[in-house]
Amino acid sequence: MRELTPRQKIERSIVTDFRRNIWNKFVMGIDRYDMIKDGDKIAVCISGGKDSMLLAKCMQHLQKYQGMDIGLEFIVMNPGYNDENKQRIIDNAALMGIPIKMFETKVFNIVYNQKRNPCYLCARMRRGWLYSYAQELGCNKIALGHHFDDVIETILMGMVYGGQIQTMMPKLYSKNYRGMELIRPLYMVKEADIIDWVNYNDLHFIRCACRFTEEYEKHENKDGISKRQEMKELIAKFRATNPNIENNIFKSVYNVNLRTVIQYEYKGKKYNFMDRYDDFDWDNERGGDDEDGFEM
Repeated sequence: MRELTPRQKIERSIVTDFRRNIWNKFVMGIDRYDMIKDGDKIAVCISGGKDSMLLAKCMQHLQKYQGMDIGLEFIVMNPGYNDENKQRIIDNAALMGIPIKMFETKVFNIVYNQKRNPCYLCARMRRGWLYSYAQELGCNKIALGHHFDDVIETILMGMVYGGQIQTMMPKLYSKNYRGMELIRPLYMVKEADIIDWVNYNDLHFIRCACRFTEEYEKHENKDGISKRQEMKELIAKFRATNPNIENNIFKSVYNVNLRTVIQYEYKGKKYNFMDRYDDFDWDNERGGDDEDGFEM
């Protein structure tokens, strides 16, 4: 029997050992939210971390074995990685058989001295560069490596720190780059399963690798430095008493009952329950203080 190369082992593990928790959920997310169509040319955006590298391999497999007529470009924006991290991305891409195209920017240097929301600014700038480069390559979509846990953490952060109910969408059109669409094919894949896949294949990827992350790793008391890390720890505490906590949080943005929402916004217009409160139809409407569905 022919021995598999490291690349072949990595590729095969996705559809064999991790078929249920990674590949099937990857395909489920694409199908459920109609992310990819024949004729698409997709820029798979690689940061060098575990999520985007797994995404690249899944997209490669989708193109090669699922009969979809799609084009793929694997793009890496270097926002200012140190030489070690940059080389690790190049080496991992070679190991995994991912033909990357890397381009240079100075995003890290620009945002480092920003006192307010540097991570938000960094994400916006990086997104813009990715859209722009993808368009130059003739792509109509960019694919990012956000996973299920990112979605849950975003919902909680919006409530706790943003005072709003929102989520990370599985796909959306770009406001600033006409004809471009963002998709998140790993939307249904859980981070724990990605970590298991990484460990199974003994892979070593970079993390965010910006100066903020480096400082976070050195900091003995990490409280207050990373809000997303704070959400991870909060969810872990919830999970200790309710193992279904992530699924329940996710379902909460599916099961929104506008009758029980004080105010919501749609297409720039705000709607408040008080606007039509006195129009209640006593004969035909359901609702009232006996149908709140929970107790305070």
